[in-house]
Amino acid sequence: MPVTLEVNGETHTLDVSPARRLLHVLRGDLALTGAKLGCGEGACGACAVLLDGKPVVSCLLPVGAAEGRAVTTIEGLAREATTLRDAFVAEDALQCGFCTPGQMISASALLAGTPAPTREEIRGALA
Repeated sequence: MPVTLEVNGETHTLDVSPARRLLHVLRGDLALTGAKLGCGEGACGACAVLLDGKPVVSCLLPVGAAEGRAVTTIEGLAREATTLRDAFVAEDALQCGFCTPGQMISASALLAGTPAPTREEIRGALA
């Protein structure tokens, strides 16, 4: 069954089950490997992407639920998020790098709605 997705501003029509997890479609079918499979339970955030500008865990989201909505991965965010990327580098916020894409996705969503967040808002968004 074809599923049409808008990912990073590009439209893709894929012959996949709508029940298949978005993470597996992004990584396996679209070769977008920035989102990672961490816990597989939606708790760690390594698989985070933006869905209509809001962070979601793609390891739990059926790809059918993303149809007709805008999906932004870290690859799409990297095209425009130089200030955010520079801040992560300047503050040595990269750690091992495995969960950094998810953290950047969450930080981007926070800054889109709250340009000058408090320390508590930052902690909440990245938790």
